[in-house]
Amino acid sequence: MSNNLADASKEKGIRYFLISFTDLFGVVRSKLVPAAAITGMQKDGAGFAGFAAHLDMTPADADMFGLPDSEKLIQLPWKPEVGWLPSDIYLDGKIVEHGPRTVLKKVLADAEAKGYLVNTGVECEYFVLTSEGTAVSDAADIQPKPCYDQQALMRRYDLIAEICDYMQTLGWAPYQNDHEDANGQFEMNWDYSDALTTADRHTFFKYMVKTVAECHGFRATFMPKPLPTLTGNGCHAHVSVWSRDGETNLMEDKHGELGLSELAYHFIGGLLKHAASIAAVTNPVVNSYKRINAPRTTSGATWSPNTVTYSGNNRTHMIRIPDSDRIEVRLADGAANPYLLQAVLIGAGLWGVENKTDPGKRLDIDMYAEGHKVRNAPKLPLNLLDALRGFKQNKTLRELLGAEFADSYFKLKLDEWDQYMQHFSEWERKNALDV
Repeated sequence: MSNNLADASKEKGIRYFLISFTDLFGVVRSKLVPAAAITGMQKDGAGFAGFAAHLDMTPADADMFGLPDSEKLIQLPWKPEVGWLPSDIYLDGKIVEHGPRTVLKKVLADAEAKGYLVNTGVECEYFVLTSEGTAVSDAADIQPKPCYDQQALMRRYDLIAEICDYMQTLGWAPYQNDHEDANGQFEMNWDYSDALTTADRHTFFKYMVKTVAECHGFRATFMPKPLPTLTGNGCHAHVSVWSRDGETNLMEDKHGELGLSELAYHFIGGLLKHAASIAAVTNPVVNSYKRINAPRTTSGATWSPNTVTYSGNNRTHMIRIPDSDRIEVRLADGAANPYLLQAVLIGAGLWGVENKTDPGKRLDIDMYAEGHKVRNAPKLPLNLLDALRGFKQNKTLRELLGAEFADSYFKLKLDEWDQYMQHFSEWERKNALDV
């Protein structure tokens, strides 16, 4: 495919381009650009007011420009006359260091300098709700254990198949779709790739699912815990570290414990060491902590971690070793920013490799049933404020992700927490009105 977007528009019949960037809160911001104007936009970028998005800028700042990554062009399968382009953001001719895509590219550049290529995949869970977003869209989806329910899955066949067909058209190699553990919840899996490609695809996937759901008269949500008694939306990440040429999976070792190399265990060690701080990024909203610290759901289990532990093929821990070629990090939820998710996991994991961090003893118990027996297992944060405080104090993450990002993220997220604390709920009235 030509990197010249004007040529690409003619070859592919693209009439408009969405030049997009993702802000610190994971909101995708875009300008819709006619093909006739794309040459100038490819050279100079599309203009945005940075303060109008969740970025650390003021109304007095000059225009910010999104320079599109032409190699990552995605033609909308449901509207082929539109092309979607992730972009990198610039202000006053300089890259915006706290831009999420830039943060990930920094981490990946550091990894490459050390001789590593990191491949990742994500499992994106989402609910299909009524158009008002207040209830599960399928009134017949009421089983207490609905996971893999064929009837409920096939009642949403048209929606699921349409999205899966689009992923096949895009060459993502999707390989399975299922009804998940909550009523109205689904998961769709596609092949892993390098971390930047996975983040771009993750971003587009969320947009695609929401759009297709709307076309069917529903509302799709990746909210961590949209319904109080049901399992929340996780975003499990699978990670493998390869040689820079992509030829050798450095996490595999047939002589290692569970088939994993020493490098893999050091990577796990880095994640465990920084887990409480990482949570501010992997679980970035107030609602996130109603998923990872949830009481038992109607299905019998939350499928979410609440302690900083790892295991073999055991889904009750924060990190699972499903096979000898990768690890699965089960901490993140559906609100995680696709770029920052990859950046923080890779950064902390490779820090563990560099520092030969010992992950400690593997636990193979059912943490939901026997976790209380484990002494000194660190707990994950109970709320967003605790996570943010841990993030603020973590000098290692600040160095790995960049000081400008760390400061900006903490500032804006603390503002969000303060806004939450200014909200008065009906629960407060019921429990404190007559004290």
